[in-house]
Amino acid sequence: MTALRQDFLDAYDAMLGRWPVSVDSVDIPGRLGTTHVNMCGAADGPAVVLLHGGGATSTVWYGVVGDLVEHHRVYAIDAIGDLGRSIYNGAPIGGAAGLVAWLDEVLDAVHVTDVAAIAGHSYGAWVAMRYTLHAPDRVRRLVLLDPTECFIPVSLRYKLRAIPLMVRGSTDSYRSFYRWETRGRPLDSQWFELAMTKSGGKSGLVWPKRPSSAQLHQMRTPTLVFVANRSRQQSAKRLASVARRTLARVEIEAVPEASHFTLPTVHAPEIGAAMARFLLSAAAPPAANVASGPDTDARETESDAQEKSQA
Repeated sequence: MTALRQDFLDAYDAMLGRWPVSVDSVDIPGRLGTTHVNMCGAADGPAVVLLHGGGATSTVWYGVVGDLVEHHRVYAIDAIGDLGRSIYNGAPIGGAAGLVAWLDEVLDAVHVTDVAAIAGHSYGAWVAMRYTLHAPDRVRRLVLLDPTECFIPVSLRYKLRAIPLMVRGSTDSYRSFYRWETRGRPLDSQWFELAMTKSGGKSGLVWPKRPSSAQLHQMRTPTLVFVANRSRQQSAKRLASVARRTLARVEIEAVPEASHFTLPTVHAPEIGAAMARFLLSAAAPPAANVASGPDTDARETESDAQEKSQA
């Protein structure tokens, strides 16, 4: 079995120590390797599954879980093939289909057949969306935090800055990228240091691909979308517009001062409170006026073009 670096494990445990509740952890062997899951909350409560963003770990939810554990059992999963305690040393993931099969396997192993909600940030939001499309009868609610490639494409200026980092990014270059994306607003420093610590594990992230408009129009799972108004990954206005137009049951929660990378840590109080309300509220009926037809919101707006010229 692949051994993770001790400095990474120490940094990971330090982040997990910030969780406001006791945590039970389990390592689940499977087809792709071993998946690490951090669990907390009411043992017999409805299941809430949390999926972190790319380059983060499940410890990132430290500020959110406190709002969920009174009524729910939380399962925070380290994504296979990403930073975290999960070990990717088995079969090739096999794209989006392999990821949803992996999540099926993990949830079966922890005896979760009925998911009260699956929530994800960024890349984790894309995985959560894909899983909900794959298993709509298993997921009651979906929560997306500034989702990547779920409704609209990632902006070109973001890609031009982010992709080179995946090949030869240094700590300083990542720091500069995050400073640009957050517009100089401070990040959680401990989160950043963990993200910059090499785990020693094998990487295997799947390149996200947006669901089709037809898939989104057919989805009936009540969905809460957190929109980071200051995100540079994508246009907040377009994200909210397309989500409203394509999903039958959707609520939009704008976080005015949030950027893509300040979710869910810096704005955890807002995120946690809104998630708790959404999970305990009655499900909204399907909207009668959800648009059908092609997505017309992929055009660049005037404000997008202005921001692009300033990037």
